[in-house]
Amino acid sequence: MSKLPDFEGLAMFAKVAEEGSFAAAARVMGVSVPTVSRAVARLEERLGGRLFNRTSRQLALTEFGQSMAAKAADIYRQAEEVESEAHELSVQPRGQVRLAIPMSFGLRWVAPLIPELIRQFPELNVDLHLSDASVDLIAEGFDAALRIAALPDSSLVARRLCPVTQYLVASPAYLAQHGTPQHPRELSSRQCFSYAYRARSQVWRFSHSSGSQEDIVPNGPLRVTNSDALLPPLLEGLGIAELPEFIAAEYLRDGRLVHLLDEWSMTQGGLYFVTPTARSRPLKVRVLSDFFARHLADPAWRWP
Repeated sequence: MSKLPDFEGLAMFAKVAEEGSFAAAARVMGVSVPTVSRAVARLEERLGGRLFNRTSRQLALTEFGQSMAAKAADIYRQAEEVESEAHELSVQPRGQVRLAIPMSFGLRWVAPLIPELIRQFPELNVDLHLSDASVDLIAEGFDAALRIAALPDSSLVARRLCPVTQYLVASPAYLAQHGTPQHPRELSSRQCFSYAYRARSQVWRFSHSSGSQEDIVPNGPLRVTNSDALLPPLLEGLGIAELPEFIAAEYLRDGRLVHLLDEWSMTQGGLYFVTPTARSRPLKVRVLSDFFARHLADPAWRWP
């Protein structure tokens, strides 16, 4: 006897049990009645017990058959799921997918990936919505979103792609004129610029390596809905601001901006691929999730 389980026999037994007859099961599976009958007989011999009581008019599961039917049905269902998933993966994803992405992040780090996305998935039509305002995926009909810093609502499903660090920064010119702050409390008397769509209110929360914390409400003449708008006044030496690493890194590397309060860390968030639900996600959404995971899990903006 083969050591390999009789998957065909189990599948055909499950279908006969479900349909209530050999003829109905054979019709559903697209095989002959003798094929089904032989498979069930082979399985009975292998298992060492009768699965059905047969008469000329009636087919009924034996007690042994009843104990085996649910397990065989599970095997049949799992095999169908494997084949269905394999079929999906062998088919090119197609159709429209609506994707929401923050403006600055989208222009800097997603737009450069679009050519490869188009080449890799030529039958996929991406409707790219660029805005820092958080959209309601379900109400506004979006298939997915990339979100930064804030964990999404509990009704949504999020795949964390990478951490996103926030840095408090100022230009060398500002520090030369006003001095370098040594403690978050000093920021209350400084000119600070803020970001309107900050995930967790307008409070800047600092954590020290010793475990102490400080909460500061930035006070200054500028509040923006896009972080890139903070760069001109920062580079001109007019104030202090919080910037995400994916914007700040290039300016920190070349010295145009300086990282302040380096013994203190600001609230660290993450980059998430967010969908309304994890169940029955279409292939076009799954391939997008995997695409961004491949390209953004170890991003080039990391600093230092």
